Amino acid sequence: MAKKSITDVEVTGKKVLMRVDFNVPLDGERITDDRRVRMALPSIRSVLDRSGSVILMSHLGRPKGEGAEPKFSLAPVAKRLGELLGRQVKFATDCVGDEVTKLADGMATTGDVLLLENLRFHKAEKKGEATFADQLAGLADVYCNNAFGTCHRDDASMVAVPRKMKEQGKPAVAGDLVEKEIAFLKEAIESPQRPFVAILGGAKVSDKIAVIDNLLQTCDKILIGGAMAYTFALARGKQVGDSLVEKDKVEDAKRMLEAGGDKLVLPVDTHCADDFGNPTQTKFVEGDIPDGFEGMDIGPKSIEQFVAVVKDAKTVVWNGPMGVFEKPPFDSGTKAVAEAIAEATRSNGATSIIGGGDSAAAIEIMGLADKVSHVSTGGGASLEMLEGKKFNSVELLDEA
Repeated sequence: MAKKSITDVEVTGKKVLMRVDFNVPLDGERITDDRRVRMALPSIRSVLDRSGSVILMSHLGRPKGEGAEPKFSLAPVAKRLGELLGRQVKFATDCVGDEVTKLADGMATTGDVLLLENLRFHKAEKKGEATFADQLAGLADVYCNNAFGTCHRDDASMVAVPRKMKEQGKPAVAGDLVEKEIAFLKEAIESPQRPFVAILGGAKVSDKIAVIDNLLQTCDKILIGGAMAYTFALARGKQVGDSLVEKDKVEDAKRMLEAGGDKLVLPVDTHCADDFGNPTQTKFVEGDIPDGFEGMDIGPKSIEQFVAVVKDAKTVVWNGPMGVFEKPPFDSGTKAVAEAIAEATRSNGATSIIGGGDSAAAIEIMGLADKVSHVSTGGGASLEMLEGKKFNSVELLDEA
């Protein structure tokens, strides 16, 4: 990525305004998965180790944008970040306003860390409003985008803030996490080691149409699982019982099947249940799924088929689970795919990229996150990169 990095700029005695993605899952005030916080640490430490200070800004959850909502407060993150850094992290109860400006002005220019409250407590963040961006831009000397999970968004903190800071002659650079994420995905798409296998799952074909169209140009095989497989099954004239489908995407599925030929690999059997929420009957079905049953996972023959493809891969990209992995025994397909990717990474030296979202959650739950090359922090951003899109938030950063 031909953009300047936080390691390329002088930060001694300066304040760095760093956009991070601390959108972590919370159980009350307890963080249940701090991976996104941990992934941001190298760039934060880079500034602190070089005698700079850091002002961090992030969103969390989906607040209404009408003021503070305690359940979406970043206060628990400030506490956890302080534990990880081994130093005090000051917390601002808002992200703009006189009190925030006073806190920023009062920071030491060496070694201080300040975390601002949830950006999305203000509608101006999602709207990209200039006045809101101007207030944030005035807090620091350097802008750093270290939030890959929101790189596909044109929010104020992602686009308007760095644009304003550049107008003021201040550097706008990438953090190490953004560099790493884009490097992995860009290389996988543009110059993959072969065989290049993509594994796509999840609920909706509509989320993956552009991804499949783009990957068909570069992949050797695309394995289709999850509920999206049932829309493809309809497109092939199969019966899918009560399975989740997108009937308005059947024609798209037909077009992709025709374009993909034998590159597109669909499940040959399905693990079905009579009720999604409280199943009393389950069975494995080859071919048509009968009425009164819905697909919950790929079946054992499909698992065998998918694992055989993955085991020879040199590049693997995975986005979306194979079934309802949160509900055993319907986690078998997702678990088998995760294990196959880990094994290909180990035995083949394959580059393996887990595309955020549910896939990242699954591989963490299964204890295999450290057995693959890269686990992305951004599901939506990963998908848009796999579609071949460019991000305004990255394009405007200073050239290397």
